[in-house]
This record gives sequence, C-alpha cells and structure tokens, in this order.
Amino acid sequence: MPSRLAVFAGAALALAAVAPVAQAQDLAKDFPSRPIRMVIAFPPGGPTDFVGRLVADKVKDILGQPVIIENKPGANGALGADAVAKAAPDGTTLFLSTVGAVTITPHMRADLPYDTLRDFAPVTMVVGNTTVLVVRADSPYKSAKDLAAAAKEKPGQLAFASTGVGSTTHLAMELYQTAAGIKFVHVPYRGAAPALTDLLGGQVVAFFADVPVLMPQIIAGKVRPLAAASGKRNPKLPDVPTLAEEGYADTSSDNWYGLLAPAKTPPAIVAKINDAFVKAINDPVVKQKLVDSGAVPVADKPAEFGATLKAELDRWGKVVREKGIKEAN
Repeated sequence: MPSRLAVFAGAALALAAVAPVAQAQDLAKDFPSRPIRMVIAFPPGGPTDFVGRLVADKVKDILGQPVIIENKPGANGALGADAVAKAAPDGTTLFLSTVGAVTITPHMRADLPYDTLRDFAPVTMVVGNTTVLVVRADSPYKSAKDLAAAAKEKPGQLAFASTGVGSTTHLAMELYQTAAGIKFVHVPYRGAAPALTDLLGGQVVAFFADVPVLMPQIIAGKVRPLAAASGKRNPKLPDVPTLAEEGYADTSSDNWYGLLAPAKTPPAIVAKINDAFVKAINDPVVKQKLVDSGAVPVADKPAEFGATLKAELDRWGKVVREKGIKEAN
C-alpha cells in the first residue's frame, strides 16, 4: 500500500493542478467587472468601425458593461494590434482586426513588434467580407474577361487602384494579374475613400474592395461590379460571378473582421467573450443590419478562428513572398 507521504504528495499535486482552473473559473464568473475597450485600427465611419460599434452595442446589453470603441489607425493596423498585444490579458482589451494587420503585415515587416500566433488569443471571426472587382458604371468593361483583354492590349498602362501596398485589395489585384497573365499599373491609396473618388473621377479604371465599402455606390448606379474575388458569390450580389467562375483560379481574396484578445487571457474569459459576441452577431436585428451592409455574419468558436488565422498567415505569406511585396517607406 502506498505510504501516507505518497498519498499526501499525490493529493497536493492534484490540488495544484486544479487551482489554476478554479481561479480562471472564478475570474470568468465575475467578468466583466468594468468596461471593455475594443481597439479598431481604422478611423471612425468606415465599415470596420460600423461593424464594431453595431456588435459592441449589443454585447454591452449581454455583458452588462460598456464596450468602448478606441479607433487607433496607422501602419496598416500594426499600431492597434501592438497596443492590444501589450495590454493586460484580463479580457478588458480586445482587438477587432481585419485580415491585414494579423496575416499580411507580419510578412512585410521584419521589425513588427508583435507575433500573431504568440501574442493573441483568437476569440471569434465576426464577419466575412467579399472582395469585389468594380469599374465605373459607364466603363466599356462588362466582365473580368473584358478588363483582362484590355490589359493584354495595353500591358502596364491601365491604372488599378488599391487601398495600400499589401492590402487585401492589392493582393486581389496581384492574384488576378497572375491568373489572367496581365499587368496593370498599381496605384495605392490611403484607404478606400480616395480610391473610390479617383475611380469615379476616371483617374483609375478598376478597383477591388469589400462589398460593404462598395454597396452604396453600387446601389446608386455609380460603379459596376464585375466579379468577386471569393470562393462563392456574395448574397447581396447574387448575379455577380466569382473570378473562378470566369476562369481565373486561385484568386480568392476575401477580407474578414475577427476578434482577438491578448495572449494568456484565461480560456474561461475568452469563452465568455466568445459567447457574448456570438449571441450579439446572431441577434436578429444585428444580423440583418450586417447582411444589409453586404457583410456575411460568421460567429465561430475560438479554435475555429484560430485555425483560420494560421491558414491565412501561411497563405498570405506565400503570396507576399512570391510577388515580392514590400511595405512602402
């Protein structure tokens, strides 16, 4: 029979293993006891800000604490990401990120002060955003094939807008060029608004952007959607084919908005935040507003979002390396 000392030692080890779990459960039980800060790495008024504020307002009702939006734009999302990575891992600081800051920028900057997989705990993907190719409504191009044919006739002459070097809109253009065997003149802008302004003004001939960004102009009849750089058609644009359907494979460039917490945030707290955001995203009123904007509500589990994050990091890293894309100085 085991000695009393061995029994006591075993019991002590068991208690030591259980203690952190119990402590985390206690923290989650009381969470949140103060307001939550949600960092968005874009200025107020844009689609990310719209989604963040819409969902946060519902989460406030669910958790019983304000969710305060902090807009922290700059460096392709890196400023906002770094601020959250360095925050206390107690669940009161969150990051609503797009694809760029956490899966593209890490491959473009050797001096990035954070590591996506090391410094963040995935909470949930909030929405998916279909990236769509558009031209001005009076453009002669009626399809992605028309535009590609024109680019072949005038290689390196047609100006193509993006929201910045290394953005999903830039990478969508790169993948489209490769698939179609064409070359545009890349004109990077500081965001979607100036790019759209120049598209409408005729300074550029085409532009990739998220559906929520484009929807007002599409409804107003000012731009014509040609194709979606996505695995499937957007529900708000059911008649717009994907680039793959047009014959251009490996061109999926969907953007998404996902919620992250600082690494080492207790899993029990991450689970509670996930539960609140999933409920908020699936609230009928919130969900309808997201759908009406052109976004696709997701609301998945931390493990699922974590797997997506890893896959996207690997995929975009390969594209950035193959295309030789570097951050502009």
